[in-house]
Amino acid sequence: MKKILLSALCLTALLPQPASADEGMWTLYNLPNAVYETMKQENYELPYGALYEGDDAVKNCVVNFGGFCSGVVVSPDGLVFTNHHCGFEAIRSHSTVEHDYMLNGFVSNSYEEELPNKGLFVSFMVEQKDITLMLDSLGINQMNSDRQYTFLDSLENAMLKDIEKQDSTLRVEIKPFYEGNKYYLTTYRDYPDVRLVFALPKSMGKFGGETDNWMWPRQTCDFSVFRIYVDPKTGGPAKYSKDNVPMKPKKWAPVSLQGYVPGSFSMTIGYPGSTSRYLSSYGIRERRDAQNTPMYQTREVKQAVMLRHMRASEAVRIKYDSKYAQSSNYWKNSIGMNKCIDSIGLIRQKAAFEQQIRHWQDSTGYLKDKLDFALLDRLYQKRFAAMRALTYYSETFGRRGTDEMTRRALRVQSGVIVNGDPKKPKKQYIEFKDNSDTWDYDTDREMIAALLKHYREKVEIKYQPDFYNLIDHDFGGDYQKFVDHLYKKSMLMKSDKKIYINKKSYHKDPGVRYGESLIAVQADIRADLEATYDSIAEQERYLCAAKLRMEEDMPNYSDANFTMRLSYGQVGEYLLAGQPSGYYTEASSIVRKMEQGERGVIDYEAEPIMKELLSKQDFGKYTDKTTGKLHLCFLSNNDITGGNSGSPMFNGKGELIGLAFDGNWDSLSSDIFFDSQLARCIGVDIRYVLYMMEAWGKADRLIKEIGAK
Repeated sequence: MKKILLSALCLTALLPQPASADEGMWTLYNLPNAVYETMKQENYELPYGALYEGDDAVKNCVVNFGGFCSGVVVSPDGLVFTNHHCGFEAIRSHSTVEHDYMLNGFVSNSYEEELPNKGLFVSFMVEQKDITLMLDSLGINQMNSDRQYTFLDSLENAMLKDIEKQDSTLRVEIKPFYEGNKYYLTTYRDYPDVRLVFALPKSMGKFGGETDNWMWPRQTCDFSVFRIYVDPKTGGPAKYSKDNVPMKPKKWAPVSLQGYVPGSFSMTIGYPGSTSRYLSSYGIRERRDAQNTPMYQTREVKQAVMLRHMRASEAVRIKYDSKYAQSSNYWKNSIGMNKCIDSIGLIRQKAAFEQQIRHWQDSTGYLKDKLDFALLDRLYQKRFAAMRALTYYSETFGRRGTDEMTRRALRVQSGVIVNGDPKKPKKQYIEFKDNSDTWDYDTDREMIAALLKHYREKVEIKYQPDFYNLIDHDFGGDYQKFVDHLYKKSMLMKSDKKIYINKKSYHKDPGVRYGESLIAVQADIRADLEATYDSIAEQERYLCAAKLRMEEDMPNYSDANFTMRLSYGQVGEYLLAGQPSGYYTEASSIVRKMEQGERGVIDYEAEPIMKELLSKQDFGKYTDKTTGKLHLCFLSNNDITGGNSGSPMFNGKGELIGLAFDGNWDSLSSDIFFDSQLARCIGVDIRYVLYMMEAWGKADRLIKEIGAK
């Protein structure tokens, strides 16, 4: 394979080495010609302009799904494929004990049966361009972080007003690239009426559960189906209305049943969320010890409580399924990333690469008196305790999935939910709608009590809220008694009732005081972080700039930031524990795991019909022509990260062959280091998807609409 770029982190013990061509998350509008030429050598068949230019560009069938995943339009009537775990919350929100779509799946048999989803949207990227020179002329790099944020927000708003005059359905977004050395302006069109069309039972859409998460081999049929609806008069975006009609997209992805062989070209296009491959060795150490470790330790506590209650009650399971899945995904990711950092000696390797930059800097004088490695080291050491405390704080009190009492206490402190006339302060109030369908009283109370105890054990006194004194003095150190008191006595837990915020009783309320205590310690943590934030960001920007200048004759991609990116590579296996991993899984492998499920392995339990369907000897047109089997999942060396879930996987002709849904255990350091020998993208084969839609769902109308060939 021709080698074309130098990774920020692809190192030997002393010297950086070029990374293989499959590494990289490339922006489409300015894809380097060297990258395109290598894609052609790897059997990409479309012309350069087919990716980005014109109505028929490949980019025009790829969507930002909900602001957290990726997806692809696959029919002339606006049908969208994404992962099951991306549609998880939408599926859960429609589920009840009587109609449990999580447990039993969902199949719509007509447009009228397709289910709307409040707050769900998809976005299409319309255009992207580099505005670095303009921002440089306006002094962007002379501003501190707060000033930059305010400035960019104001500029975005001004640009939005201008573009809305031309087309009210568009929005714009300015984001930094290359650690703030460049800025791109991206224009999007959002579609807010997105309806659930099809979902497998969770047993298949999340087959293998946490046992198989981030692992290979995989058999998970990780997909769900949605549809975009539009205004019947304009054909453009519109809020939900029963009168809206299915979208008629200019571009949709052709679906291929032709499959692949080892070495087949594979391309993903999607919205990778965040990587940090330009991060310094000091930043990697902080990531390992002050972020990943506190994250997985805290999530273990909350997940243990959730899981126990979910297994005891179907009603609780429905409420917490999505919260548990979101928490557990990066719980396991952070554990794996730390193991990878240590096993490959990544901090030492990155420090060696930085030494090479020092030598180059000394010889060229580039960024002399600006890039200072000793200063960067001191700055990271200075903020370590505060960063560690912030992670524990965020995971205990601030992340989605936290208990309802804490959520309400912090929302009150934000001030954004105050109702009433500001000129009549005595009439101002807050009110919480009844949302008891999303949380459970007993689960929440036990979870926050366990988390309060854990936080106190892990975080130094300086960053502990003062309510811990109250727990000691008034509740004898009993966290559960304190939590029970909050839930029973605080008016914040009363739903559908006006709570007047300027009464004496409000300020004495235990829930309000609890929130005040949390906000106070959060301010202390953030103050300590802000003392070094701008200086660290500046040094990291200089470090990235030095790397780019040192390698200016080679193409370099920017870290992921949830903007559209392309990655490419090949279908293929890797060495797993010294043995070939195989490049695909097939039907008999899931049947064997289902038999383990029948013997009590919970993550491998599935409905009997699923075992029956996958035990067949003939899968018709969905059978792979090379192996004679039904392929379930397959491996490629595409470069992906969180946010790429649901990304279409295309062959060299731009035809859909699968959906990316996971990485392997050996790739868990890929957010900061891409190992081309070990890192793999796991995709669900599109033939497996269509087979399950047809054989289990009897979704003939959808199969016909997609028209796979």
